[in-house]
Amino acid sequence: MEHVNVDEEPSAMLVYQVERRVFDEEYISSRLLHKKDRTPKTVGQRVADQFRCSSGRAKSVVLSLLPILSWLPSYPVKEYLLGDMVSGLSTGVMQLPQGLAYALLAAVPPVYGLYSSFYPVLLYTFFGTSRHISIGTFAVISLMIGGVAVREAPDSMFPLNGTNVTGFDVDARDARRVQVAVALTTLVGLIQLFLGVLRFGFVAIYLTEPLVRGFTTAAAVHVCVSQLKYFFGVKTKRFSGPLSVVYSLIAVFKDITSTNITTLIVGLVCVVFLYGVKEINERFKKKLPIPIPGEIIVVIVSTGVSYGMSLSENYQVDIVGNIPAGLQPPSVPDFSILPNLVADAVAIAVVGFSMGISLAKIFALKYGYSVDGNQELIALGLCNFVSSFFQTFAITCSMSRSLVQESTGGKTQIAGLLSSLLVLLVIVAIGFVFRPLPQTVLAAIIMVNLLGMFKQVRDIPALWRTSKIELTIWVVAFVASVLLGLDYGLLVAIGFALLTVIYRTQSPRSVILGQISDTGLYCDADEYEEAAECSGIKIFHSNSSIYFANCDLYVNSLKQKTGVDPTRLLAERKSQRKHAKTRSGDKKDSSQSPAQKKSTVAKLDMELGVAHEVLDEAEKQVDVLSNGQVAEAQAESDSEEARFLQPLCPVHSIILDFTPVNFMDSVGAKAIKAVIKEYAAIDVRVVLAGCSRTLLSDLRTLQFFNEPVTPDIVFPTIHDAVLHCKQRGGARLSSPAVQ
Repeated sequence: MEHVNVDEEPSAMLVYQVERRVFDEEYISSRLLHKKDRTPKTVGQRVADQFRCSSGRAKSVVLSLLPILSWLPSYPVKEYLLGDMVSGLSTGVMQLPQGLAYALLAAVPPVYGLYSSFYPVLLYTFFGTSRHISIGTFAVISLMIGGVAVREAPDSMFPLNGTNVTGFDVDARDARRVQVAVALTTLVGLIQLFLGVLRFGFVAIYLTEPLVRGFTTAAAVHVCVSQLKYFFGVKTKRFSGPLSVVYSLIAVFKDITSTNITTLIVGLVCVVFLYGVKEINERFKKKLPIPIPGEIIVVIVSTGVSYGMSLSENYQVDIVGNIPAGLQPPSVPDFSILPNLVADAVAIAVVGFSMGISLAKIFALKYGYSVDGNQELIALGLCNFVSSFFQTFAITCSMSRSLVQESTGGKTQIAGLLSSLLVLLVIVAIGFVFRPLPQTVLAAIIMVNLLGMFKQVRDIPALWRTSKIELTIWVVAFVASVLLGLDYGLLVAIGFALLTVIYRTQSPRSVILGQISDTGLYCDADEYEEAAECSGIKIFHSNSSIYFANCDLYVNSLKQKTGVDPTRLLAERKSQRKHAKTRSGDKKDSSQSPAQKKSTVAKLDMELGVAHEVLDEAEKQVDVLSNGQVAEAQAESDSEEARFLQPLCPVHSIILDFTPVNFMDSVGAKAIKAVIKEYAAIDVRVVLAGCSRTLLSDLRTLQFFNEPVTPDIVFPTIHDAVLHCKQRGGARLSSPAVQ
């Protein structure tokens, strides 16, 4: 019966009292709990339910596939439209230079960055569930695509024919790299669609935050190094694969003497200006109505300066060059190269989705709506797959643009739609204006945008204070990605992160619990002064599940923490029996004094190192019969052996706290049964406490409960188990065997 006593005063202390019998699983399952009667559905019924169609279900499917239909009909024009327009224009102004710049990372001509800033953004407006993220080109994804494009279409594949001039056919090389990037994007879209349809939106959980941040910091290093040649104006080849960062740095520094001074000056000026604008935007973001569009200012001014001073002709500054007007007609990607791109496509698909869903969840939590991970996968898959037929490369969301879209008043993806229309205007009407734009300006834009990623190095001291394992994941992801490349580095980082999970399950924290006086609470007896161990009872707690990989470690830890090792104690009992029989057979004199007998027993105690009580003098006296004869030799021998065969240890019960145990496989169940039998051989009873109903169901499926293991050794709480064991311990002490 439960009683709750609450005083009328608000500050009164809440008290609850529960008075009931001690429950065990046999009583609970037979009398207390009864399962509801349920008729399981047949396979045919389940299939029919899945494919049953109704108007409500059809509407639900349509709304899930086209989330825009759930909010557009009720779009509050007066409240949202102005904010979305300002946000869309601000984001579009950022989208233009970033699209041009990130195309360099993807190893394709800049105009393809504009295509990738239009089609996917337009599609995401209809299929995405996030209202605030900005879809489009992103540095990490662009760099991964560029690495694949350079690997599949290196400069050496396109020599100049019919001339003795050393060099390569740039147009043919770029055309081939575009084919590779487009085919890769098609495959990335298919993989994301496949995972979304199969409801695999949970795959992003395997990319833990320290892993993602270490990986993106390494990607920032790759991006920065890849832009040095544009920044200094030196001519070096682009490297990909393991140690590409090292090779790129060596190549740049070998040609550092051929630096184009004009290119370097333009780049430095742009970096200083962009950094200053970013600092102003950050410091005065609450006072500025919209962020200062530093990137578009740099692009417009540098384009004008380059055109007016003829930097390309007079100072040999590399420029963007030809930007064809209008959109490309749709074309089918080259599917013949897909087999070489599968591993890269999987990595890009998972990384792109992880970036998108993590940022989408942040905004959803902030503004009180939900995002569907599976629908996000489908949306990104459609954006990549459909857009690839229009010559785009893979995209995801950009953190910098998303923050601008949100901070400038964006409420829905109408802002994204407007930004894509601004990009379309540039592609169709004024793209040619950016032909004189120096490439070093795009490199400066990319480098300044990497500052946020480089600031993630601050994670290291924070993780050092909070979690050494997560710090190790961060460092391994960073080092592996820098040295091995982003593809192999990501694989190594994921593998290492999974190994840390195994390590944690194989290295759990095991403690002996003690009771807090006058409560039903049990805490670590070594850590808390108030936690006192119960006499004769050991309560073992290990914070992990029990399965094939850690069951031996669990048993070893149990024996170590409790100090009760059945194998050692059985060996000692065997030694006791042997010494008792030897002493009985070799008895020299039946008239030996009781004091001498006690001395002999104590001496044997010291030799064996076994703790047991020596019986009182009165109990050790030999019974004398009425005729003065000593009792039979057998009776004296039994009495002598009984003095040695007292309980081998003061512990009579061990409670295994299964509260943290989520699952147990067949190997773990066999190990626990073996432990129960092993301790029973030395008269120590093992009971289980805190098992969840799911775990109990699994144990029944594994046929755990059969002799000698029965449900009456399972208790719902530790306190139930302790009360039961105390009763058993009292009965044991009062039994004739120990008197």
